[in-house]
Amino acid sequence: MSALVPLPVILPLCAAGLKLAIGARLERLQRFISAGVLAAVLVVSLVLLVAADRHGPQVMFAGGWAPPVGIVLVADRLSALMLVISSAVTLCVLVYSVGQGMADNDEVTPLSVFHPSYLVLVAGVSDTFLAGDLFNLYVGFELMLTASYVLMTIGGTLSRIRAGATYAVVSLLSSMLFLAAVAMVYAATGTVTMAQLPARLDALPDGVGMLIHIALLGVFAIKAAVFPMAAWLPDSYPTAPAPVTAVFAGLLTKVGVYAILRTQTLLFPGHRIGDVLMVLALLSLLVGILGAVAQTDLKRLLSFTLISHMGYMVFGIGLATHGGISGAVFYVAHHITVQTTLFLVAGLIERRSGTTDLQSLGGLARLSPLLGVMFFVPAMNLAGIPPLSGFLGKLGLLRAGIDDGGALAYVLVAGGTATSLLTLYALAKAWNLAFWRAPTPEMCAAGTVLEDTEADSDDDEDEDEAALGPYTRSTAPHVVLDRWEPAPVRRRGAATFGGQEITTSATLPPSMTVATAGLVLFGLAFTVLAGPLFSLTDRAADELIARTPYVEAVTR
Repeated sequence: MSALVPLPVILPLCAAGLKLAIGARLERLQRFISAGVLAAVLVVSLVLLVAADRHGPQVMFAGGWAPPVGIVLVADRLSALMLVISSAVTLCVLVYSVGQGMADNDEVTPLSVFHPSYLVLVAGVSDTFLAGDLFNLYVGFELMLTASYVLMTIGGTLSRIRAGATYAVVSLLSSMLFLAAVAMVYAATGTVTMAQLPARLDALPDGVGMLIHIALLGVFAIKAAVFPMAAWLPDSYPTAPAPVTAVFAGLLTKVGVYAILRTQTLLFPGHRIGDVLMVLALLSLLVGILGAVAQTDLKRLLSFTLISHMGYMVFGIGLATHGGISGAVFYVAHHITVQTTLFLVAGLIERRSGTTDLQSLGGLARLSPLLGVMFFVPAMNLAGIPPLSGFLGKLGLLRAGIDDGGALAYVLVAGGTATSLLTLYALAKAWNLAFWRAPTPEMCAAGTVLEDTEADSDDDEDEDEAALGPYTRSTAPHVVLDRWEPAPVRRRGAATFGGQEITTSATLPPSMTVATAGLVLFGLAFTVLAGPLFSLTDRAADELIARTPYVEAVTR
């Protein structure tokens, strides 16, 4: 079974190399390769989860070299569960991206750039979850950074380059700090293998151990967008194409949470810095959700809710109790799925209406009932409406806080409850503006051509007027319920991979709709299977707190 452990990393990397060699040719084969590889990764991840749950952590020593010399990959209950969730989500996002490329009649950019970069990103995520030493964890982060910068700047538009530059600077800074922290760990202990570090870190002077702990925690907090290290996120994610934004929001920040959870439980258990984590969790909850309430753009609103709900996960980790860790693991799995779904729905809204500006939207519940359902269900799930998994995850964390009984824990229970109510308010506001009220005159009709706002300066006002044909700006038709009319050219940031113009459509592209609906159902499955999933997260929490199964599996 240990031979399967490296496959979630190796398969996407090999497929990315093959696709780069093929280039933009053989479109159907390329799509089959991408989907087939990610489906295979999902199957392997499920097998590893079953094996880790029944037989303990699955370990693979690269090249047969034992640590500290060799690279070790470990699949325990936590990492295998994260692999299953991430591979299912990335597969759905890939199907969505294929549909978007076909709908845009833009096959070259997705096939030649997006797919290889996306597969490298998946390999980086898998490597991060499986890494058994800190340096390999750093390598996984760097794989993700390299691929994510390409994905964020795909199309080369000005807004994407600007956002990508900010993202790259923040990520490179955190990577430099991470590498310095890894060097500190090796200098102090003589190893970077996580299974060997607990005993050696315990033997260090308190000041050295604290310095290493703060360094690692700071790096992972930046990756996870925990307040106050989250200012870069709202301006970076919304500019990218919908599939890129969705997978970034759903997965990349959770990789940072995973790293915090792994190091807090394995390397620094019961450390007093847990109180600091709880303060950061409270600030993330409140600052993030207040930012979300103030937004008028759906993508930015969702970006701020992402920052806010990181606080729930950090809350559970900071408690460092069985209930807190189990609740945090459950909420990470839930949030990956729901947050990804909502960003994919935002992409469909943009394709249907030409904008995600809530002030310009309206009437979508009648114009596209299916789109309304696909937004409403995950939105209520994120807000924590009973009996959905968002409610169950928050309930588990709040119960863990009450069981802890500390003053700070009770403050976080109150903050978490208030955040949940404000999340419901923010998403209900988005629902009322975008779906429930009548369409606004600013809303683009189906058939409106959306041009890139960053086109050459030659595309001036005269060309815009000519594009209106027989209409003037005051008489050009706009959306009318259930009627498709000629519509003007609108200048805005295009939502395609390559930054080209797109045409809004009254009919949602099938592949994009199927992928989004699949993730909605996947999120609902957490509610149906909440009992078995909580049992699994309880066993994962037991394993994390004990530390012995992980350590013995690697060092025996």
